[in-house]
Amino acid sequence: MSRFSSILVANRGEIALRVIRTARAMGYRTLAIYSLADADAPHVRAADDAACIGPAPAAQSYLSVTAILEAAKELGAEAIHPGYGFLSESAEFARACEDAGLVLIGPPADAIALMGNKAEAKRRMLAAGVPCVPGYQGEDQSEAALLAAAEEIGVPLMVKAAAGGGGRGMRLVEDLSALPKALSAAASEAENAFGSRELILEKAILRPRHVEVQVFADDHGTTLHMGERDCSVQRRHQKVVEEAPCPVMTPELRERMGAAAVEAARAIGYRGAGTVEFLLGDDGQFYFLEMNTRLQVEHPVTEMVTGLDLVELQLRVAEGRPLGLTQEEIRLDGHAIEVRLYAEDPAKNFLPRTGHIRLWEPAPTGGLRFDMGVETGQEISPYYDPMIGKLIAWAPNRETARRRLAGGLKDSLLIGLTTNQRFLIDVLEEDTFVEGRATTAFIDECFPKARRAVPEATLQDAACAAALLYRLERDAHHAASLGVPAELLDWASGGPMHTRYVMGAGHAAYDLSVTPRPRGALLVASDDGQHMIELLSLTDTRCAIRMDGKTVSTGYIWQDGGAITLSRAGVVHDFQNQIALAAFADEPTGSGIIAAPMPGLVLEVSVAVGAKVAKGDVLAVIEAMKMQHEIRADIDGIVTAVEAVAGLQVTAGGRLLQIDGDG
Repeated sequence: MSRFSSILVANRGEIALRVIRTARAMGYRTLAIYSLADADAPHVRAADDAACIGPAPAAQSYLSVTAILEAAKELGAEAIHPGYGFLSESAEFARACEDAGLVLIGPPADAIALMGNKAEAKRRMLAAGVPCVPGYQGEDQSEAALLAAAEEIGVPLMVKAAAGGGGRGMRLVEDLSALPKALSAAASEAENAFGSRELILEKAILRPRHVEVQVFADDHGTTLHMGERDCSVQRRHQKVVEEAPCPVMTPELRERMGAAAVEAARAIGYRGAGTVEFLLGDDGQFYFLEMNTRLQVEHPVTEMVTGLDLVELQLRVAEGRPLGLTQEEIRLDGHAIEVRLYAEDPAKNFLPRTGHIRLWEPAPTGGLRFDMGVETGQEISPYYDPMIGKLIAWAPNRETARRRLAGGLKDSLLIGLTTNQRFLIDVLEEDTFVEGRATTAFIDECFPKARRAVPEATLQDAACAAALLYRLERDAHHAASLGVPAELLDWASGGPMHTRYVMGAGHAAYDLSVTPRPRGALLVASDDGQHMIELLSLTDTRCAIRMDGKTVSTGYIWQDGGAITLSRAGVVHDFQNQIALAAFADEPTGSGIIAAPMPGLVLEVSVAVGAKVAKGDVLAVIEAMKMQHEIRADIDGIVTAVEAVAGLQVTAGGRLLQIDGDG
């Protein structure tokens, strides 16, 4: 037995929080590590103790075996859970933990090393009788040997890095004349990513499903599987949506695939949690792809259909205890679907994005699980994977789970940086996915670049923004007034009052008038049409609006200066009342304190401390809503402070410069 009472989680983000949650519930002392970029991260506060392991770059922190082992010693850790990513599939790290007298909550180092090399893993699986894709995994890596093997396999074929995954070192070849270039590019990419130029070739199974089987093994002779997950919805060979069970699975196919996965684990003397991944053709034939020797990102869908806590089972096995389960006791109940929220821009080939999370607020809908690693106010840095969390829905059947998850995404507020939130909603509502027909070609076939772009703000969006801004500003003025009865709000002796707003967002701008109507309604009109809007409820971050008889939910962030950000059904638009902006710039009496009239990016600063300026001189230029705005002096005087710096992101009201009018 390998009893331990303290666990260091050698990871960050949502998986660190996930492991800490179960470990604490089981009575273990939990320990965290963090880089300088993560000093204030949620996982650090969630643990009982934490240690800094280095600067922001992963190579100097989360990938530093020495730094992690030193932290384990400093914090008094007895066991280490590697999570996923980083060092979770490093045989070197597993052996270093063993040498340091630490229990690694994972498989044996030899199993990690074996399955970490695709060529050797495939050779072992063939020997064990596990179905494999026809291909070449020989030791002769000369171009001549690879070309000869490719001729025998035929096209289309996949060139893959033997030492890694995640789509790196991978090329699809549909014409043998393109093979030499693909070999060179894949080998170079593989060397940069994994330190090895070794490649394998496989017959390309076009438009397959990506189906994986969760396996578990203990040291007492038990190896079993916990059903499958369909992970076919991918971009750049990386998973985006996962579900359990697979929509086209049959009991007979599950039995065959599960048996193959169990045999794969037994063949390498496996222990702990692992995932055997297969390609499933439309003819029902399946082929071994690879084995991940760790907990998977998508493990929650298995937990939700089996009722098991996989982290709890990992800790049980790591201590040398039996799983306490038989294959017959594993039952799949209902359906679960998971989506991965990424800080990325789907319209720009899913390019990762950084930024500041101004607001994260999960949907209040029931039946959802949020495994998130972020919170309001957090910065998303460029140093780590862009995944910021996962949403998972369970229901008795697939369609209910799908609708519940789409609704949860629409009602969750994630404001402040570009994400794939709206794209995920579109995926869940695409007919091919709804009907359970998605393959690994789904995103490429159904979502060309034009379909991934966030739509421009519409007149309805602008009308909602204007109505909400009117109400918020009216209530703020009323709260600041003395002795004005609520009954007099929106009333004027001269008849209905019209308030003009020019609501701009992105390239769109709408000239609107807002007119109060009986019973609190607002008529928002423009030259292109009008909408009757009623605000049914209003909190600090959400409101329910009835527009032309239809109720919609909207999340928002309001800032002084006529700026309001709306989030409707996963689409975020930053609106600015351009009339308020002009009024702010033309304010007749100046204070000398020059503040940003809206959130934006400082493009240029034209003056320095000591400069003599006159009212109206351009001091700086800010870019907001894709437009450039000149910031001008509001008084004559001498510049005494300059806080604005080109490249700085500023918030509305943030001080930029100061002018002393006595100078």
